[in-house]
Amino acid sequence: MATVLTAIELTKHFGDVTAVDGLSFDLEVGSVTGFLGPNGAGKTTTLRMLLGLARPSSGRALVLGRPYVELPRPAAHVGAMLEAADLHPRRTGLDHLRVLAAVAAVPRSRVDEVLALVELSGAARRQAATYSLGMRQRLGLAAALLGDPELLILDEPANGLDPAGVRWLRDFLRAFASEGRTVFVSSHHLAEIAQTVDRAVIIDRGRLVADAPLDQLTDRGAAGLEDVFLELTSAGQA
Repeated sequence: MATVLTAIELTKHFGDVTAVDGLSFDLEVGSVTGFLGPNGAGKTTTLRMLLGLARPSSGRALVLGRPYVELPRPAAHVGAMLEAADLHPRRTGLDHLRVLAAVAAVPRSRVDEVLALVELSGAARRQAATYSLGMRQRLGLAAALLGDPELLILDEPANGLDPAGVRWLRDFLRAFASEGRTVFVSSHHLAEIAQTVDRAVIIDRGRLVADAPLDQLTDRGAAGLEDVFLELTSAGQA
């Protein structure tokens, strides 16, 4: 299958600390891939390098064959949510998205579309100060969807969602991938990830420890994802 993103020997040093160490993997078009690792494993640093927000010490990341910063109209190719939306407390969700749409040269009509997609239309004119964490997560996802991207990169998107919201997110991501698009999702919710992803990339202490289809990792049901994760990572030694 065609690849939409490639990490090639990505490495990041912070002084004497190596946060990411020679990390390589590919994302296939139309897949949902989970990005897993214990706290401090280097997941967020990796995501920032993929998106051009941090410069690798060595190695490179390619999105559609080129570095993210070289993409024409990047919002049309990649949508990202690395944390809950940073909102001005007096700005409404609608206004927040309109500002982002203007910056990305996205038609204003797209704002109403993404609000409907994340089921926030009814709260769009409320001030951000009244939003729960789950609502802020949905707004962050709406922002990532503004450019109608081919690839979504999401960091802990289920944080703050109630069980119904978590199920909604799972169904949304699967439907997104079924349209021939691609999802890369970092999460600590292993039970939910096991119901969502096709493939898992697992890192520990900045290094790749597994990259395989989920059914291969779990030996077709003989072991759960949590068991595999704990066996492969330092989290199982805590």
